[in-house]
Amino acid sequence: MTDEIYEHLVYGDATFSSIPVEAPEAAPRCVVVNGVAKTYAMTGWRVGWLIAPPAVATGAIRLQSHMTSNVANVSQRAALAAVQGPMDSVVEMRAAFDRRRRVMHEMLNAIDGVACPEPEGAFYAFPSMKGLLNRPLGGASAATTLELAALLLDEIKVAVVPGEAFGAPGYARFSFALGDADLVEGLRRIRDLVERSG
Repeated sequence: MTDEIYEHLVYGDATFSSIPVEAPEAAPRCVVVNGVAKTYAMTGWRVGWLIAPPAVATGAIRLQSHMTSNVANVSQRAALAAVQGPMDSVVEMRAAFDRRRRVMHEMLNAIDGVACPEPEGAFYAFPSMKGLLNRPLGGASAATTLELAALLLDEIKVAVVPGEAFGAPGYARFSFALGDADLVEGLRRIRDLVERSG
């Protein structure tokens, strides 16, 4: 199964590749899932699709028909217009994400105790926060990134998703799908908390 929801949101030298295109011999065993939520900023419309061998597609249709109602007609029409329309807004959105990605990467790596690889796709950074664990931060300390996420929310009103949610304790997911000023303010708050507590 290959999730291609971020196919148009890659940056720098990174390129998108689809398994059945790159390895056609795998196509009969591949299930490709995608949707309009990320590329077309249609979060909440709940329109997606899969490309799969007939037996898998038939099974998925049967399962879906018993689990959910059908996608609303207006949502289907909007999704069709999005995928058939020009990509100008997608290009503009990707440029904004790219700018924010670079700012977030730089600002996270400037925080003592944080190590962030450069994001190459989607709109998230996933830094190691291990250097912030078990050290004083605003009069408290956190032993896990689950505790650190709660501490950051309580102390400075910044929300991050702890790595435990992804099976990666010691890491946290930061989204750069927000306004430039809010992104800078949130990261500045983390930096200031660490520096004050240093």
